[in-house]
Parts: sequence; structure tokens; C-alpha cells
Amino acid sequence: MPSRFIPPSAPQVQDFDCKNVDPSTIVQALITTGGVLLRNFIPNKKILSEIEKDVRPHINADTPWKGDFFPPETRRVYGLAGKSSTFMHHIVANSIYQSVCDKLLSSTHRCYIGDKIEESLSPPQLCNTLVLSIGPGARDQELHRDDMIHHNALPEISAEDYAIGRDTGIGLFVAGKPVTRANGATRFIPGSHLWDTMRPSSGDESAVYAEMEPGDAFIMLSSCYHGGSANNTSNEERLLYSCFMTKGYLRQEENQYLAVPQEAVKNFPLGMQRLIGYNVSKPFLGWVDLDDPRKALYGSEWKGSNGADLL
Repeated sequence: MPSRFIPPSAPQVQDFDCKNVDPSTIVQALITTGGVLLRNFIPNKKILSEIEKDVRPHINADTPWKGDFFPPETRRVYGLAGKSSTFMHHIVANSIYQSVCDKLLSSTHRCYIGDKIEESLSPPQLCNTLVLSIGPGARDQELHRDDMIHHNALPEISAEDYAIGRDTGIGLFVAGKPVTRANGATRFIPGSHLWDTMRPSSGDESAVYAEMEPGDAFIMLSSCYHGGSANNTSNEERLLYSCFMTKGYLRQEENQYLAVPQEAVKNFPLGMQRLIGYNVSKPFLGWVDLDDPRKALYGSEWKGSNGADLL
């Protein structure tokens, strides 16, 4: 159903309930508008409480950002793969989110090796993890596009001309507490993922605000203009749990190999290890000694394939 946050001139940002939405519907909505609101993304409030319990000490330990990108009232937590397994399993690995990322970020490449054509699939990988706690008095964050990290230069197109592969990342923002326009909801310009890279944002006149109840989510293509808003309340915290996925052959924004203790990675299931980057993006990207990087992780305990299935 249409979002209640739509300015008359903007593309229609859609609102879906995760209880009855198909990932393909979300994909099409993202292609059209660039951002989608998902209600009941995490319906179990106990899960939200567990995540907050994991991250609250780290929020309290953070200090103001040195620079202008984050307001000084913002507190951040990074490296969530090593700090909250609940965050990883219920936010990063959420099946709806991962299905959307698989559709829009997976890459298939065909090439000759000798006289034989080989086809390689590179699935998406985790790009970053972030908790944002924005306190009263915070100013608007500048509108920006997160695909700048990958130097993603894009021409202006229509939604009908959108081709899978144009975007380098997909972001997910989950509300840990009520997120309102008053306490700093993310401002987002619908349709800006279709603009030329050098087209500046038009200010806030065309922005919508991703207002959410705890457990709701906002999914956004990384080529969209967006930014956190001012927290004009006297006593409300805007608490968001966020991650981005990117193409498997691109450099990750957050260096997962240093951000996450190796002992923690060893205890992850295979799918989670691959998700954060401990795999080979086929045909030959990311190996250690021409083998799966987990061989270097496990050492003598490794029971892998000795590189036979890298291609």
C-alpha cells in the first residue's frame, strides 16, 4: 500500500508487511523508488531487547565523531559480527533481506579458459555493520550516497531502464526504538538512485522520512541520497541497527577480517562465515595460498578441499 510519507511529486515509496510480502515484490519496488519500508521485519520484541543488551555497553563507551559527518550527539557501534550473534542472525542474515540482495547484487561472469567457457557466480557479501544512537539536539546529517565508497559513477536513467548490476550495495535499517521525524528519522529522496552521479541533492523538499515502530525496517539502494535527521526532542534516542551488503568482488567498507576476532569467526556456521567474506568469490578472488581462506583461519584443523573447487 502507498506510504503515508509521500510528497505529491515524489515516486511512491511502498509500505509492506513482512508477514505477507514476496522478496520479488520488494525488488521491483526498489527498482522503481530506491527505498522500501518493511513492517514487522523483526516482530519478536525479545530479539530487539537481546540486541540492545549486546550493544548498549558499546554505545555508552563511544565518543563524539571527530569531523562533520556525524553530529556529536551520535554514538556508534561497529564490528557487530563479533559483538552480537543475535544482530547477525536476525538482521544481517534475515531471509527476506538476503533474498533481495541475492537478486540485485549477485554477479555471474562467463569467460574462456582455453577453449572452454567457464561460468562463475559471485554472491553478495557483508559490507558493513553499524548501530546508530542519535540523542536530542543532533543536527541534520548531510544528504549523501553510500555508493561513493566504490566510486560508482552512474548515468541518469528511468526506472524502466534500470538494469540489475547498477547498484553496488543495499542498506538495511531496523528500528530498535520508535523512529519519528521529530527524533531523527532517515531522510531519503525517492528516485535519486536513477539520477546521474554528479546531480546534487535538491535539499529536503522532496525527501520522505522513514518513520518506524520497533522492529520495522527500511531497505535502500546505496545510490540513493539520504541522511539522518535532526533530533528535535528533549529526551528521545533514535536507535537504529544497520548493515549494508555489497557485491562479492568489491572491497568491503568495514574490514571484517580485522573488525571481528578470528576466534569468534571460527564459531560461526559456514553460511555466516561466507557472508562476512571468508570465502572465494569465484573464479579466483580472495584465496590464501590458492585455497579457501578458512584454511588459514583453522590451520591444522582445516578439513577443506585443497583448492580443488575454487573455480
